[in-house]
Amino acid sequence: MTARHLLLVVLLLAGLVMAVPARATATCVAVANPTLPFGTINSLATGPTPATLNITVTCTTAALSLLATTGVRVCVGIGPGSGGGSSATWRTMTTAAGDTMNFQLYNNPAYSQVTGLVPRGSPPAQELTMSYNVPLITGGSGAQSTSLSAQIPANQVLASGAYSSTFSGANVVLTWAWNEVLLGTATVPATCNGGATGTASASAAFSFTATANVLPLCGSYVTTDMNFGGVTGGIASNIDQTATLTLTCLKNTAYQVSLDNGQNNPSATTTRRMRTTIGGSNYYLTYELYRDAARSLRWGNTLTVDTASGTGTGSTQQLTIYGRVPPVTGQPPAGTYSDRVTVTIAY
Repeated sequence: MTARHLLLVVLLLAGLVMAVPARATATCVAVANPTLPFGTINSLATGPTPATLNITVTCTTAALSLLATTGVRVCVGIGPGSGGGSSATWRTMTTAAGDTMNFQLYNNPAYSQVTGLVPRGSPPAQELTMSYNVPLITGGSGAQSTSLSAQIPANQVLASGAYSSTFSGANVVLTWAWNEVLLGTATVPATCNGGATGTASASAAFSFTATANVLPLCGSYVTTDMNFGGVTGGIASNIDQTATLTLTCLKNTAYQVSLDNGQNNPSATTTRRMRTTIGGSNYYLTYELYRDAARSLRWGNTLTVDTASGTGTGSTQQLTIYGRVPPVTGQPPAGTYSDRVTVTIAY
């Protein structure tokens, strides 16, 4: 009877030992900031613009034994993104109009190692390591965080607009390898994809979107004077002349150009007048400014009503201002008539 009891106990113990799993799979997941925001960028910025992407990787292993441990090496691989470009040179963000902006992701804050998609590739994926206990019943897990440094280089000629590049699917891959032991401390594998108890990978591990915004901008304004010339005697017919406004606006910048009514217009009117002063008395000569060569569209200062509009190309653009002095009954007093008109560019 005693011998049978001993044999039963031995068989039960053997059953318990065989029930303990000899191997368990390490499963890794990652969470990242949903956006990598660079904020507002200026065309031809004199310095680079930095940003940071925070990523946390968590690995979990099912129960092994009371004294089991797991060592894991994880590679966080990131591809070019939806904006295209190259991990090795420049990744790009794009606008809805297809304009591009260069940027890059780096494994270190010194911006000396670009973040790639492939473990130990050229450029390499970011590597993380962790070790954790895997006790019986509960299992175990470990977590490791990293920050990828990002940068938009200086001196880019940019169009205005909202830029973005999304990283998801095959552009975001986790590759990991693990070692596990039932007793003692497991070593961390030398690489993310071999020479270990087990290896695995997962695409679409997380997602994020790099964003930047370039505000509309116009500059480099140059105007020429409008000279109606000299007149002898009266003004029997129209005197027509032109002036030019030269401006440069970022590509995609919608703008409107308005002209005020000058310094000599009567109060509460839109009448433009040139003035001369003789013996302390002021004399006026009316004129008008137009947006078209036929001189049928008055050029005023009510936005979307009588202003000239256009869209920037990133290069110099020239607008023509058409002027006219109408016929005058009688003879104006002799003198030099002038007015000053203020040009306003809204964008």
